[in-house]
Amino acid sequence: MSSRYGTLFDLPGKIRRLSELDETMAKPGFWDVPERAREVVGELKALKGLVEPVQTLLAKVEDAEALLELAREADDAGSFEELDKELVGIQQQLERVELMALLSGKNDALDCFFSIQAGAGGTEACDWAEMLLRMYLRYFENNGYKVEELARTDGEEAGIRSITLKVAGYYAMGYLSCERGVHRLVRISPFDANKRRHTSFAAVDVLPILEDLDVDLKEEELDVVYFRRASGAGGQNVNKVATAVRVRHIPTNIVVECVNERSQQQNKRMAFSILQSKIETLKQAERDQEMQSLYGDKGEVAWGNQIRSYVLDDRRVKDHRNGVETGNVERVLDGDVQMFIEAELRRRASRKK
Repeated sequence: MSSRYGTLFDLPGKIRRLSELDETMAKPGFWDVPERAREVVGELKALKGLVEPVQTLLAKVEDAEALLELAREADDAGSFEELDKELVGIQQQLERVELMALLSGKNDALDCFFSIQAGAGGTEACDWAEMLLRMYLRYFENNGYKVEELARTDGEEAGIRSITLKVAGYYAMGYLSCERGVHRLVRISPFDANKRRHTSFAAVDVLPILEDLDVDLKEEELDVVYFRRASGAGGQNVNKVATAVRVRHIPTNIVVECVNERSQQQNKRMAFSILQSKIETLKQAERDQEMQSLYGDKGEVAWGNQIRSYVLDDRRVKDHRNGVETGNVERVLDGDVQMFIEAELRRRASRKK
């Protein structure tokens, strides 16, 4: 049985490919072409991330086969109960491997920049952006991701106007790219004295953190502004004044900002890293029709691309891309978005067939 699982996931082929990639990286001049080197490293990391869980799965299957023989010989209920528990673990590991097989993009194994931008609508939109931030922070915490805040702009009365995070962890880019797009909230507004129904929007963007990216940022094409900003929630909650950097790439009009590093130069390097990732993502969008519909002309998520609606009064959250829907709104807003992520990964995989 275990050999059939290995054949199903082509484990021998993947192990051979890992050996080939190791040999490629060992050759002189490997790093002379950064873009090609990045692709090889990304493929290597992705393959290792898949091979290890498959090997764990095969080991569990072999243990279960041995346990089955012992249970048959002993012919007692306790042995078969232990076997049942082992089979549950195998099923869980199999589901994990199947999901990982969907994460085949060259950047899927990378860490990412994760940003939320409030749409038009003032306080309503800013409050919704902060609700989304809370939802994703819960998701990050529950799934073992490491999070660092890079830049934040608070709303005038409540919520946040925008925020950029650095998210590091297991296939961060692959999973979180499924959340990229516009999120729509419909609710009775707590800010409306007449208790009317309001619709608010916030955009989520996810960019891979690309090491040694070969994007030529010419000095004459950059508008770099240094400034100081109070960080915190405003009023008495302001806790420090931070040195911030804002960079505008003149040819594309892409603007990025970083405020949370320890020095001005660190903020500048991080802002450049985000800018390079945005430019590279725009280049990819030119080659991918679905990504073209996602991004506007400034490298920002296009507001017409609504991927999910959260309708609080009707107790309904629906993903418009794959049709997945749930009535447990509270659970979703508490960070349980894995069902939507997995459904989107499967939808993407079906498009490639």
